[in-house]
Amino acid sequence: MLKAAVLGATGMVGQIFIRLLDGHPWFEVTAVAASERSSGLKYSKAANWKMPTPIPESVSDLEVLDVTPKAVKNVDLVFSALPAEVAGKVEEDFAKAGHVVLSNASAHRMEPDVPLLNPEVNGDHIALIDEQRRKRKWDGAIVTNPNCSTAVLTLALKPVYDGFGINKVIVSTMQALSGAGYPGVASLDIVDNVIPFIRNEEEKMQSETLKILGSPSKPADFKVSASCHRVATLDGHIEAVFAELKREADPESVADAMSKFVGEPQKLKLPSAPAKPIVVRKEEDRPQVRLDRMEGGGMSAVVGRIRRDPALGGVKFIVLGHNTIRGAAGCSILNAEYLKAKKYL
Repeated sequence: MLKAAVLGATGMVGQIFIRLLDGHPWFEVTAVAASERSSGLKYSKAANWKMPTPIPESVSDLEVLDVTPKAVKNVDLVFSALPAEVAGKVEEDFAKAGHVVLSNASAHRMEPDVPLLNPEVNGDHIALIDEQRRKRKWDGAIVTNPNCSTAVLTLALKPVYDGFGINKVIVSTMQALSGAGYPGVASLDIVDNVIPFIRNEEEKMQSETLKILGSPSKPADFKVSASCHRVATLDGHIEAVFAELKREADPESVADAMSKFVGEPQKLKLPSAPAKPIVVRKEEDRPQVRLDRMEGGGMSAVVGRIRRDPALGGVKFIVLGHNTIRGAAGCSILNAEYLKAKKYL
């Protein structure tokens, strides 16, 4: 059993890490760290717990530590749920101290020697760890997972990109409130409303998608245009995707490629890997957030309404994914499992 620390453990993503790691067969949370206002308190006192299950007994009485390598000792890996504005230097400090950091923050995602890993999609990018260690002269490593909406999009696009090629992608998102953290969006702003703006989200989708679907040294060569919207659902991002393909493909062929797709995490039987990373629904009105967001324990992308796109000459479809599981903590945990299987842990 490997000992794990969670940085930013009292926040919403930190709490999801704690919940998903409870009872994990490979990793045990032995340290939690957060900001100065929580430092020194028991975790149960410091965390304004918002999960649907009780705080795990194994972490309830842990003392919240300062977010420094000096305070967080004797752990084998570090999960970071820190906000981006804090994560940059802190994660580098942990990597310099020899820790492998699995980060949900955006601070290092687009750095050329940092893997932006969605492991079914671009597991080969793990090789960037070796370059990172050589270039930065540290024994640790920083490995990031994608933005919540990008994680869902790239998982759905992977078999399409491999099988038919892509010239351009247009995506319009309907993103859940949990993606804004806690307290998130004020109720008077979101009730009876849709907010057609999420700061930096469109830029992240457009750049991260190309890094993930490219090679470790070169981004993918197609165009992505994103429009992102906050809607009044709790969990689960829905995305309407329009893809112009390089090769002719009918909707049935695309559905078949998606349905048959498996990645290396499935072949390795990693604990958090869903049996089917992409679940294709044939009903005309699916996927739906309430019905489908927990498919594969929240780790699968659910695709439906695959049809021809007369404007782009390709296909269009709807994809749904759980933004705080596949799109955040769950993907980071899967990345850690993948690193362990590849002997980077």
